[in-house]
Amino acid sequence: MSKRLSPIINTKELITLQKSEIVIIDARAGINAKENYITSHLQGARYVDLNHDLATISPDAAIGGRHPLPSFKKFSEVLSKLGITPSSHVIIYDDKNGSNAAARFWWMLRAIDHKKVQVINGGLQTAIKAGFPINSGIETFTTTALYPITKWKLAQADITEIDKTSNTSDDIIIDVRDKDRFNGLTEPIDLIAGHIPSAINVPFTSNLNEDGTYLPPEALNIKYQDVIGNTKPENVIVHCGSGVTACHTILAFDYAGLPIPKLYVGSWSEWSKNNRPMITAQTK
Repeated sequence: MSKRLSPIINTKELITLQKSEIVIIDARAGINAKENYITSHLQGARYVDLNHDLATISPDAAIGGRHPLPSFKKFSEVLSKLGITPSSHVIIYDDKNGSNAAARFWWMLRAIDHKKVQVINGGLQTAIKAGFPINSGIETFTTTALYPITKWKLAQADITEIDKTSNTSDDIIIDVRDKDRFNGLTEPIDLIAGHIPSAINVPFTSNLNEDGTYLPPEALNIKYQDVIGNTKPENVIVHCGSGVTACHTILAFDYAGLPIPKLYVGSWSEWSKNNRPMITAQTK
Protein backbone atom coordinates (compact mmCIF):
# COMPACT_ATOMS: atom_id res chain seq x y z
CA MET A 1 0.00 0.00 0.00
CA SER A 2 1.41 3.41 -0.97
CA LYS A 3 2.04 5.94 1.77
CA ARG A 4 -0.61 8.64 2.10
CA LEU A 5 0.56 11.95 0.65
CA SER A 6 0.38 14.68 3.25
CA PRO A 7 -1.77 17.67 2.20
CA ILE A 8 0.98 19.90 3.61
CA ILE A 9 4.53 20.07 2.27
CA ASN A 10 7.32 21.63 4.31
CA THR A 11 9.87 23.86 2.60
CA LYS A 12 12.82 21.50 3.21
CA GLU A 13 11.02 18.77 1.29
CA LEU A 14 9.88 21.20 -1.40
CA ILE A 15 13.43 22.31 -2.14
CA THR A 16 14.56 18.72 -2.73
CA LEU A 17 11.92 18.02 -5.39
CA GLN A 18 12.84 18.09 -9.05
CA LYS A 19 11.21 21.18 -10.57
CA SER A 20 10.33 19.23 -13.72
CA GLU A 21 8.20 16.82 -11.70
CA ILE A 22 5.94 19.36 -10.00
CA VAL A 23 3.48 22.08 -10.96
CA ILE A 24 3.74 25.04 -8.58
CA ILE A 25 0.71 27.31 -8.32
CA ASP A 26 0.67 30.86 -6.95
CA ALA A 27 -2.82 31.38 -5.50
CA ARG A 28 -2.42 34.84 -4.02
CA ALA A 29 -5.62 36.87 -4.09
CA GLY A 30 -6.80 40.38 -3.36
CA ILE A 31 -5.78 43.78 -4.69
CA ASN A 32 -2.86 43.67 -7.14
CA ALA A 33 -2.41 39.91 -6.66
CA LYS A 34 -1.42 39.27 -10.26
CA GLU A 35 0.84 42.31 -10.35
CA ASN A 36 2.54 41.04 -7.20
CA TYR A 37 2.96 37.65 -8.85
CA ILE A 38 4.56 39.23 -11.92
CA THR A 39 6.92 41.23 -9.70
CA SER A 40 8.06 38.23 -7.68
CA HIS A 41 7.01 34.59 -7.29
CA LEU A 42 8.50 31.19 -6.59
CA GLN A 43 10.48 30.06 -9.60
CA GLY A 44 8.30 28.16 -12.04
CA ALA A 45 5.02 29.10 -10.34
CA ARG A 46 1.91 29.56 -12.46
CA TYR A 47 -0.73 32.05 -11.37
CA VAL A 48 -4.34 31.14 -10.59
CA ASP A 49 -6.97 33.82 -10.01
CA LEU A 50 -9.48 33.22 -7.20
CA ASN A 51 -12.27 35.31 -8.71
CA HIS A 52 -11.85 34.25 -12.33
CA ASP A 53 -10.49 30.69 -12.11
CA LEU A 54 -11.67 29.22 -8.82
CA ALA A 55 -15.17 30.72 -8.74
CA THR A 56 -17.95 31.97 -10.96
CA ILE A 57 -18.93 35.27 -9.38
CA SER A 58 -22.65 36.05 -9.35
CA PRO A 59 -23.93 39.65 -9.37
CA ASP A 60 -25.96 38.68 -6.30
CA ALA A 61 -24.14 36.98 -3.41
CA ALA A 62 -27.53 35.75 -2.18
CA ILE A 63 -27.17 33.08 -4.86
CA GLY A 64 -24.26 30.91 -3.81
CA GLY A 65 -22.31 33.54 -1.88
CA ARG A 66 -19.35 35.65 -3.00
CA HIS A 67 -17.29 32.75 -4.41
CA PRO A 68 -19.54 30.02 -5.84
CA LEU A 69 -17.73 27.06 -7.36
CA PRO A 70 -17.19 27.22 -11.13
CA SER A 71 -18.83 24.80 -13.52
CA PHE A 72 -17.01 21.57 -14.27
CA LYS A 73 -16.40 22.81 -17.82
CA LYS A 74 -14.82 26.04 -16.60
CA PHE A 75 -12.67 24.30 -13.99
CA SER A 76 -11.53 21.74 -16.54
CA GLU A 77 -10.45 24.57 -18.83
CA VAL A 78 -8.63 26.30 -15.96
CA LEU A 79 -6.66 23.13 -15.18
CA SER A 80 -5.82 22.71 -18.85
CA LYS A 81 -4.64 26.34 -19.02
CA LEU A 82 -2.41 25.70 -15.99
CA GLY A 83 -0.92 22.58 -17.56
CA ILE A 84 -2.37 20.26 -14.90
CA THR A 85 -3.22 16.64 -15.73
CA PRO A 86 -4.65 13.92 -13.43
CA SER A 87 -1.09 12.69 -12.80
CA SER A 88 0.44 16.10 -11.98
CA HIS A 89 2.00 16.70 -8.59
CA VAL A 90 0.51 20.11 -7.76
CA ILE A 91 2.00 22.31 -5.03
CA ILE A 92 0.11 25.47 -4.08
CA TYR A 93 0.95 28.55 -2.03
CA ASP A 94 -0.35 32.00 -1.20
CA ASP A 95 0.90 34.77 1.07
CA LYS A 96 -1.68 34.32 3.86
CA ASN A 97 -0.55 31.00 5.36
CA GLY A 98 -2.79 29.07 2.95
CA SER A 99 -6.00 30.89 3.86
CA ASN A 100 -6.05 33.23 0.87
CA ALA A 101 -6.88 30.75 -1.89
CA ALA A 102 -4.26 28.00 -1.68
CA ALA A 103 -6.46 25.83 0.52
CA ARG A 104 -9.48 26.54 -1.68
CA PHE A 105 -7.63 25.30 -4.76
CA TRP A 106 -6.40 22.29 -2.74
CA TRP A 107 -10.02 21.50 -1.78
CA MET A 108 -11.22 21.82 -5.38
CA LEU A 109 -8.53 19.45 -6.65
CA ARG A 110 -9.22 16.96 -3.88
CA ALA A 111 -12.94 17.29 -4.65
CA ILE A 112 -12.37 16.07 -8.21
CA ASP A 113 -10.29 13.21 -6.81
CA HIS A 114 -6.91 14.61 -7.81
CA LYS A 115 -4.39 12.49 -5.93
CA LYS A 116 -1.19 14.53 -5.72
CA VAL A 117 -1.82 18.01 -4.35
CA GLN A 118 -0.15 19.79 -1.43
CA VAL A 119 -0.06 23.26 0.13
CA ILE A 120 3.25 24.82 1.16
CA ASN A 121 3.46 25.06 4.93
CA GLY A 122 3.78 28.73 5.82
CA GLY A 123 3.29 29.88 2.24
CA LEU A 124 5.33 32.19 0.05
CA GLN A 125 7.26 33.93 2.81
CA THR A 126 8.40 30.68 4.41
CA ALA A 127 9.52 29.22 1.08
CA ILE A 128 11.57 32.33 0.27
CA LYS A 129 13.10 32.34 3.75
CA ALA A 130 14.09 28.71 3.26
CA GLY A 131 15.97 29.62 0.10
CA PHE A 132 13.57 28.56 -2.65
CA PRO A 133 14.53 30.57 -5.75
CA ILE A 134 12.26 33.35 -6.97
CA ASN A 135 11.49 34.71 -10.41
CA SER A 136 9.59 37.56 -12.03
CA GLY A 137 7.43 37.98 -15.11
CA ILE A 138 5.11 35.35 -16.56
CA GLU A 139 6.27 31.75 -16.59
CA THR A 140 6.02 29.80 -19.85
CA PHE A 141 4.74 26.24 -19.90
CA THR A 142 2.71 23.84 -22.00
CA THR A 143 -1.06 23.65 -21.65
CA THR A 144 -2.66 20.21 -21.51
CA ALA A 145 -5.80 18.43 -22.66
CA LEU A 146 -9.02 19.16 -20.82
CA TYR A 147 -9.02 17.61 -17.38
CA PRO A 148 -11.87 15.03 -17.08
CA ILE A 149 -14.27 16.08 -14.31
CA THR A 150 -17.61 14.41 -13.58
CA LYS A 151 -18.60 15.61 -10.10
CA TRP A 152 -17.45 17.08 -6.81
CA LYS A 153 -16.49 14.08 -4.68
CA LEU A 154 -16.03 15.89 -1.37
CA ALA A 155 -19.20 16.56 0.61
CA GLN A 156 -20.83 19.97 0.57
CA ALA A 157 -23.71 21.57 2.44
CA ASP A 158 -26.09 24.06 0.87
CA ILE A 159 -28.25 26.72 2.47
CA THR A 160 -31.21 24.34 2.79
CA GLU A 161 -29.13 21.89 4.78
CA ILE A 162 -27.86 24.71 6.99
CA ASP A 163 -31.51 25.68 7.64
CA LYS A 164 -32.09 22.20 9.07
CA THR A 165 -28.70 21.81 10.73
CA SER A 166 -28.88 25.09 12.63
CA ASN A 167 -31.96 23.78 14.44
CA THR A 168 -30.61 20.39 15.52
CA SER A 169 -28.22 19.18 18.18
CA ASP A 170 -26.79 16.35 16.07
CA ASP A 171 -24.70 18.59 13.83
CA ILE A 172 -21.83 21.01 14.28
CA ILE A 173 -21.36 24.13 12.18
CA ILE A 174 -17.83 25.52 12.49
CA ASP A 175 -17.37 29.19 11.58
CA VAL A 176 -13.67 29.88 10.95
CA ARG A 177 -13.85 33.68 10.78
CA ASP A 178 -12.21 35.78 13.47
CA LYS A 179 -13.95 36.26 16.80
CA ASP A 180 -15.08 39.86 16.22
CA ARG A 181 -16.76 38.99 12.91
CA PHE A 182 -18.42 35.97 14.49
CA ASN A 183 -19.68 38.06 17.40
CA GLY A 184 -21.07 40.70 15.06
CA LEU A 185 -18.72 43.43 16.28
CA THR A 186 -17.25 44.09 12.85
CA GLU A 187 -17.84 43.03 9.26
CA PRO A 188 -15.39 44.33 6.65
CA ILE A 189 -16.97 42.63 3.62
CA ASP A 190 -20.59 41.52 4.00
CA LEU A 191 -23.51 43.83 4.76
CA ILE A 192 -24.55 42.25 8.06
CA ALA A 193 -22.30 41.31 10.98
CA GLY A 194 -23.03 38.19 13.01
CA HIS A 195 -23.23 34.42 12.69
CA ILE A 196 -25.49 31.48 11.93
CA PRO A 197 -27.49 30.31 14.96
CA SER A 198 -25.86 27.32 16.73
CA ALA A 199 -22.56 27.79 14.86
CA ILE A 200 -19.40 27.62 16.95
CA ASN A 201 -16.38 29.83 16.36
CA VAL A 202 -13.00 28.20 15.76
CA PRO A 203 -10.92 30.85 13.94
CA PHE A 204 -8.69 29.42 11.22
CA THR A 205 -5.76 31.27 12.77
CA SER A 206 -5.90 28.80 15.67
CA ASN A 207 -4.64 26.16 13.22
CA LEU A 208 -1.29 27.94 13.06
CA ASN A 209 1.93 28.35 14.96
CA GLU A 210 3.25 31.86 15.57
CA ASP A 211 5.42 31.60 12.44
CA GLY A 212 2.38 30.97 10.22
CA THR A 213 2.97 27.25 9.72
CA TYR A 214 0.36 24.66 10.62
CA LEU A 215 0.35 23.11 14.06
CA PRO A 216 1.67 19.53 14.03
CA PRO A 217 -0.89 16.94 12.87
CA GLU A 218 -1.04 15.42 16.36
CA ALA A 219 -1.94 18.79 17.91
CA LEU A 220 -4.58 19.46 15.25
CA ASN A 221 -6.04 16.01 15.81
CA ILE A 222 -6.44 16.63 19.54
CA LYS A 223 -7.81 20.13 18.90
CA TYR A 224 -10.55 19.05 16.48
CA GLN A 225 -11.39 15.81 18.27
CA ASP A 226 -12.20 18.05 21.21
CA VAL A 227 -14.29 20.36 19.00
CA ILE A 228 -16.40 17.67 17.33
CA GLY A 229 -16.57 15.14 20.14
CA ASN A 230 -18.73 12.19 19.12
CA THR A 231 -20.34 13.98 16.18
CA LYS A 232 -20.35 11.87 13.03
CA PRO A 233 -18.03 13.20 10.28
CA GLU A 234 -20.95 13.64 7.89
CA ASN A 235 -22.57 15.98 10.42
CA VAL A 236 -19.66 18.42 10.62
CA ILE A 237 -19.93 21.50 8.40
CA VAL A 238 -17.30 24.22 7.97
CA HIS A 239 -17.89 27.72 6.64
CA CYS A 240 -16.39 31.20 6.57
CA GLY A 241 -17.33 34.37 4.69
CA SER A 242 -17.44 33.00 1.15
CA GLY A 243 -16.21 29.40 1.13
CA VAL A 244 -12.51 30.19 0.73
CA THR A 245 -10.90 30.42 4.17
CA ALA A 246 -13.09 27.55 5.41
CA CYS A 247 -10.91 25.29 3.27
CA HIS A 248 -7.94 26.17 5.50
CA THR A 249 -9.67 24.37 8.38
CA ILE A 250 -10.82 21.51 6.17
CA LEU A 251 -7.18 21.08 5.15
CA ALA A 252 -6.29 21.08 8.87
CA PHE A 253 -8.74 18.20 9.43
CA ASP A 254 -7.12 16.23 6.63
CA TYR A 255 -3.60 17.03 7.84
CA ALA A 256 -4.65 15.80 11.27
CA GLY A 257 -5.78 12.49 9.81
CA LEU A 258 -9.46 13.21 10.48
CA PRO A 259 -12.34 12.70 8.00
CA ILE A 260 -12.87 15.71 5.75
CA PRO A 261 -15.98 17.65 6.86
CA LYS A 262 -18.56 19.26 4.60
CA LEU A 263 -17.90 22.67 3.06
CA TYR A 264 -20.69 25.24 2.99
CA VAL A 265 -19.52 27.16 -0.05
CA GLY A 266 -22.09 29.96 0.20
CA SER A 267 -21.08 30.63 3.81
CA TRP A 268 -21.98 33.83 5.63
CA SER A 269 -22.07 35.88 2.41
CA GLU A 270 -25.02 33.80 1.18
CA TRP A 271 -26.73 33.18 4.52
CA SER A 272 -26.73 36.84 5.56
CA LYS A 273 -28.39 37.91 2.31
CA ASN A 274 -31.28 35.46 2.42
CA ASN A 275 -33.34 36.69 5.37
CA ARG A 276 -32.23 33.74 7.48
CA PRO A 277 -32.03 33.77 11.29
CA MET A 278 -28.86 35.47 12.48
CA ILE A 279 -27.13 36.11 15.77
CA THR A 280 -25.84 39.69 15.78
CA ALA A 281 -24.32 41.87 18.47
CA GLN A 282 -27.81 43.31 19.04
CA THR A 283 -29.55 39.94 19.42
CA LYS A 284 -27.20 38.50 22.03
